[in-house]
Amino acid sequence: MARQAGRTSVTYIEGFVVAVPTANRQAYLEHATTAVGFLREFGVARMVENWGDDVPVGTLNDFAGAVQATADETVVFSWFEYPDKAARDAANARMMTDPRMEAMGASMPFDGSRMIYAGFQAELEDGLAAGTGYVDGFILPASLADKDAYFSMARTASAVFRDHGARRVVETWGDDVPAGEKTDYARAAHATADEVVVYAWVEWPDKLTRDAGTPKVMADARMQTPSADLPFDGKRAIYGGFTTILDA
Repeated sequence: MARQAGRTSVTYIEGFVVAVPTANRQAYLEHATTAVGFLREFGVARMVENWGDDVPVGTLNDFAGAVQATADETVVFSWFEYPDKAARDAANARMMTDPRMEAMGASMPFDGSRMIYAGFQAELEDGLAAGTGYVDGFILPASLADKDAYFSMARTASAVFRDHGARRVVETWGDDVPAGEKTDYARAAHATADEVVVYAWVEWPDKLTRDAGTPKVMADARMQTPSADLPFDGKRAIYGGFTTILDA
């Protein structure tokens, strides 16, 4: 398949992972939808919410463990996009003082104390942010010393995903990653002091395209790198498939 024309514009990402009671899916969607209008006022260029669909249990770590999700909860993988870090920082300052955000916080249909969130600098953005229906989300630890090698590998992988049906690939590097009382990104990825958390995703038009494309991606010769040569510890990588429920 020929690659689609892409775009390259480095953005700043606020990435979230949340455990939501499965019975509260509609309430969560309504909660997020209500927030769209004033989040755009604050400077959020795009807000995407993705509901867990194909989220495997890992040997060392996984998305459920990252947010201490229980059996009756579903993991949500979501993000805000900003044109740059300054816009994100300004938005967060406004959120801290806007009464609408206080009201939203008082009515969250999930346990916010287990939510993990952080700011990430987008280092690779390949494709068009339009028409997303399904997302593969990733969290992993990468060594500071291996940053260039990681993104060199990521550029190759992005081309493979796009050649097999993905609409957009984004790879980000941890920038403002706070420690949490119960959960956080470093603990989720079992990151060490000399490692940075990578937050990444692949956008597909729908699950059917993703399910058809994934085996082709895995079989592609460009992806055949021995585990020992990867610029990160694949055993600690977290991944899962998510259905997009809001893209605004």
